[in-house]
Amino acid sequence: MIRSVARALWLLLGWIELILSTLLLYLLSFLPATLRGDWYRGLFHFWSGTWVHALGVDLKLHHKNTRPLPPRYIMVANHPSSFEDAGIPSLFDVDSLAKEEVRDWFLVGRIGAAAGTIFVKRESRDSRAAAADQIRAHLAAGRSVALYPEGGIKGPRLQPSFRYGAFAISLETGIPIVPVYLHYEALHDFHWGRHSLIDNMRNIMTARNNRANYYLFDAIDPTQFDDKVSYCEHVYSLYLDWQQRYLD
Repeated sequence: MIRSVARALWLLLGWIELILSTLLLYLLSFLPATLRGDWYRGLFHFWSGTWVHALGVDLKLHHKNTRPLPPRYIMVANHPSSFEDAGIPSLFDVDSLAKEEVRDWFLVGRIGAAAGTIFVKRESRDSRAAAADQIRAHLAAGRSVALYPEGGIKGPRLQPSFRYGAFAISLETGIPIVPVYLHYEALHDFHWGRHSLIDNMRNIMTARNNRANYYLFDAIDPTQFDDKVSYCEHVYSLYLDWQQRYLD
């Protein structure tokens, strides 16, 4: 009983924190872009953490890397849930790639855009090309970028292959890939299937197990590879190994 009340109060505090920080970031998003710099991204990092708190997720970062993160990197991760849209930026200073529909989400879309989120229509070749150009621009400006090479949330397990885009840009720019493997203890509670976003949030908040494990591995040097296909297949094979280790 005491434990349930304590959790309810903790979640209530999280939602108060989330609502207040959302209103603040939304108002600040109307400032000219020239006045929004690292400090706004810092607030966005904090705001992402308030989502983790409000949803009641026990997010753990496991450092499987033996070397520190490079100054710039392209982070790739599997994409079993919508939660990583908050989980990744709460842990890492990255600009994320998100589907175009997120831009139109109430409050959230404007805040994400102001913080440097890159949007893409996955079914549009022109939009994918424009997003790739934006990724290059963010990297050239000294930022790191996070994306999901499965191309969306399509199931709790890995898709049969990754898309080549991230690996082509890594080869072109010389900027390494940093892989993160995401594992949710209650995988099907966290998975965003055919239900609505609100239902997905409720499922996460009431998950049978609220633990989310994010496994960070060493950066992968693109100079080890001659082409995007071999590069992509190598990284995908690592994910298959991690899936067998942490999920199966």
